[in-house]
Amino acid sequence: MRNPIFITFFILSCFGTLNCQTLKKNNNQSFPSGISKDSSKVKRQKNFGLKDSISIFYYKIISIENDTTIVDTSLTIKKDYKFNYLRRDEFGLIPFANAGQTYNALKLDRNSKLLPVFGARARHYNYMEVEDIDYYEVPTPFSELFFKTVFEQGQILDAFFTINTSRQFNMSVAYKGMRSLGNYQNSLTSTGNLRLTSNYHTKDERYHLKGHITFQDLLNNESGGLTDFDVEQFTSGSDEFLDRSVFDPAIQNADNILEGKRFYLNHSYALIREADSTSGTLILKNRVSFEDKYYQFNQSLRDDYFGPAFSRRIKDRVTLENFEANLAALWKSVIGEVSFGVTYNKLNYGYDFSTIIDNEYIINRIVTNTIALEGSYKKQFGDVNLWTKASTIVSGEFSGYQFEAEASYQFDEDNEIIANFSSASAASNFNTLLYQSNYINYNWYNKDRFSNEKTSQIGLDLNLNKIADFSLDYTVYNDYTYFAFSEENAGVKPFQEAQAISYLKFSAGRQFEIGKFSLDNKVMYQQVGGVEGVINVPDLILRNSLYYSDGLFKNDALFLQTGITFNYFTEFNANAYDPLLAEFYVQNNTKLGNFPRLDVFVNAKVRQTRIFLKAEHVNAAFTGYDYFAAPNYPYRDFNIRFGIVWNFFL
Repeated sequence: MRNPIFITFFILSCFGTLNCQTLKKNNNQSFPSGISKDSSKVKRQKNFGLKDSISIFYYKIISIENDTTIVDTSLTIKKDYKFNYLRRDEFGLIPFANAGQTYNALKLDRNSKLLPVFGARARHYNYMEVEDIDYYEVPTPFSELFFKTVFEQGQILDAFFTINTSRQFNMSVAYKGMRSLGNYQNSLTSTGNLRLTSNYHTKDERYHLKGHITFQDLLNNESGGLTDFDVEQFTSGSDEFLDRSVFDPAIQNADNILEGKRFYLNHSYALIREADSTSGTLILKNRVSFEDKYYQFNQSLRDDYFGPAFSRRIKDRVTLENFEANLAALWKSVIGEVSFGVTYNKLNYGYDFSTIIDNEYIINRIVTNTIALEGSYKKQFGDVNLWTKASTIVSGEFSGYQFEAEASYQFDEDNEIIANFSSASAASNFNTLLYQSNYINYNWYNKDRFSNEKTSQIGLDLNLNKIADFSLDYTVYNDYTYFAFSEENAGVKPFQEAQAISYLKFSAGRQFEIGKFSLDNKVMYQQVGGVEGVINVPDLILRNSLYYSDGLFKNDALFLQTGITFNYFTEFNANAYDPLLAEFYVQNNTKLGNFPRLDVFVNAKVRQTRIFLKAEHVNAAFTGYDYFAAPNYPYRDFNIRFGIVWNFFL
């Protein structure tokens, strides 16, 4: 990001991410649900023709699916959960010791894809995909500054600015940068996410355009965690090992980096406009995207940690170029919204050179063009909403299909039920199909050997405002692909399980309030059936927050929230981490978990500024030092961190 062209893009466009809340439509005006302690007026902007003050309802955040939310400067317990490196709720994830490192997943999320995706998934938690980019519409310039301390020598800063040059055109720019040395040797992290967005529509609303540009780089030094000997010293709690820098890393002089840039354009034009209730609207839609990314593992001198190697210096680099173009037609009428489209993808994944291992020739690239057909239907029948979408690949080296359906019923403003079903078949991730490395044991080609992964999922969400929010998912996996350690080859390799594996996930959440005290609770229960030792998750995950809220000083000039959060998950065979692949792999020898984590927080809000102070893992010293995020990778010790989120309405 040192090239002058980036500065030019910075000046021409803008982008960002914000906390927000859902809008409800009423007489063609947008109103938020449940704004608390919010600043609802900002100064006049003449060219919008508004009165002396502008409602915060006009500051809109628009997703790629056109779901509209508003800027929210309130302070709630949900904001505390999202005040972290990822800027989203980390329930079901446990972070490694340093900020910017990876997370170990304690649960499986709903996931549906049509084509294989890039590997190094452990590096992708902070990699912003197309669906993570928002677009904006604001009556006056608006900005946000996010700051949080880290672990030794660094900070996290996310700066955002957006402006409408007219009612029709908005642009935004944002950059999230993070650097943290960490408490352990060779655990430095440094990441950057630059996002530029534009949002435009004509005065007659016939033409709409959304576009963004992203440049992202995520660098981690890799230590390999603690050695088995040092794990024993860590868990002993001896004073001489409380200085974590005394531990020698398992591997030396290693790092990995994920970099990517994306250019994205999504626009539509209404060829036929609705004249009355009996006619319809025909909209042509076009989406074009180009993404170029690479993952690289570097080591100045090879190490026996990964086995024998072809060379003394290690530099493994894999790239993916993905060009996507979609053309679709959408018809809106009394029968609903019907859409048909075609998507073209040109995929170029791989390495610069081929290799031969044990007389087996391993190609260096997977290059293919695919064409997929898609269709969708959406209709509202009273308080019932129906939606379904299907797509299938009709041309190319890969095969696959997706089917998704959803039905929802709104009991009233605060209560609803949502049922969904999905079925998909797709090739596994690229790095399970083809991988090459200077380390001999990390070379394979499985494209012709692995079958498509097949997933069937049914879900039910029940949101009852005065009772609780419930979520149930039941998923069946066939030909599930995963990484595991191969004793035969002395390295981590991809495997595929032919037998069916079932996965049940049930969660419930509810907040109770008594006066100025609140108790926010979330519990998740999980169960895996079929083949054992392939999908490992804890049976139970808990999070409970007890806190006090009150306004202080004249006119509640300061709003305060203070309390304690309890996190816990039961013992299980947690996945291990491989720093060369930047992937987690299945292991069934080491159990982790069954340790509580207590965080004490004091949060405050003054006007549009939210202040966060948290003592993390305060119980570390008196509940034992047997806390790990993954085998040989300790969880964080007790520490105190501070940060702010500051909004500006100009």
